[in-house]
Amino acid sequence: MKTARYKSAAAVLAFAAASVGLAPDAQAQDKFKIYLSLSYSGNAWQSEAANIVKALAQTPPYNDMVELREVISGTDPQAQISAYESMIDEGADAIISFPISSTALNRTIKRGCDEGVLFFMYDATVTEICAYNVSYISAGFGENSAQALVNELGGKGKIFLSRGVPGNSVDQRHTDGAMHIFDRYPEIEVVAEYYSYWDDRTTQQETAKALAAHPDVDGIWAQAGEFGAIQAMLDAGDRLVPMAGENSAGFRLALANPEMQKMGLSGVSAGSPPAQSGYAFKLAMEILTGKRELAPMNIEYPLPWVTADMVKVCEGDSYEDECNVFPPEKVPSSFVSEVLNPVLLPEVNVQSALDGTPVSGATIQPLPAEVVEAGNVPGINCTRCDEPDDLYKLTKIEPTVQP
Repeated sequence: MKTARYKSAAAVLAFAAASVGLAPDAQAQDKFKIYLSLSYSGNAWQSEAANIVKALAQTPPYNDMVELREVISGTDPQAQISAYESMIDEGADAIISFPISSTALNRTIKRGCDEGVLFFMYDATVTEICAYNVSYISAGFGENSAQALVNELGGKGKIFLSRGVPGNSVDQRHTDGAMHIFDRYPEIEVVAEYYSYWDDRTTQQETAKALAAHPDVDGIWAQAGEFGAIQAMLDAGDRLVPMAGENSAGFRLALANPEMQKMGLSGVSAGSPPAQSGYAFKLAMEILTGKRELAPMNIEYPLPWVTADMVKVCEGDSYEDECNVFPPEKVPSSFVSEVLNPVLLPEVNVQSALDGTPVSGATIQPLPAEVVEAGNVPGINCTRCDEPDDLYKLTKIEPTVQP
């Protein structure tokens, strides 16, 4: 049986033959068979991450080299396992995936690796050592954002924790990091903790329930969907509170809104970048086409960090002149701002993120040579490993209130 690696070589030859004008019968028939495997779907983050990969796959020269197939399996690990099995059996060259579990998929991933399939995980991670994990999971969102909120509250107050998807490695790492900070401050009290599934509407509903029980909340620590928490508070009255959240356009614009600030809103936008999917896809393609040699590893994506005074609205379709959010007439409030990266993903723009459209005239640009290795997080991106002594080291902010 022809292995995935052999098929990959055939795809490279096919592209080379086409570029020099060889007759069709001199060209190999195979393209790279790349699968985009989503587990959880249905929110803006997941849609944008998928759309970026789709746009890149349609951008020259990848448009002549890649056959991209998208599979959405849902939140049941067994469903994603079955999806992986089918992809392997169908001769996948690479699987670019948001995994629903850090451990449940390992056996199937190992089988695929043994058959020559490249596994590139983005944002969420797995502990199987043959997979590549492209994630900002160890970059410190939880601890840095929690310290920012503690600073805003002066070290005391009642707070809500708005989490992601139960059992997911991203949610667990972020929450562990946040609680490492909150637990150091006895006067910080977590009065409500709920899963919002990284969705604005669900966050709004769950925050409204928490507000009914705790209308005197002093601050909110939230993962994606954080703009829903603002909406819930506005529905409940004319008071807002300091927040640490991710990077929806609605939240980022609200942080810089003087009227919102007068109502009590302050904080930081530091969320998960959907751009990780595009970075993972381009790394996989550079390996498949022989442009990069890279052993399986944990690869760190940098942690975004935007405070109210750093918010800058973009005038065009891309991030230029240090702008970092699009205006409401261009994107919905749920649009995840860290979906573009002018260094790693110069080929795509806001329209690419919204609907998967490639940019006219764009061509795939090489990635920077350096790949930053991520730290070990046992049970999340590695198994037989030791976590670093400074696992929860603050990298973006200093405490202004001592524990």
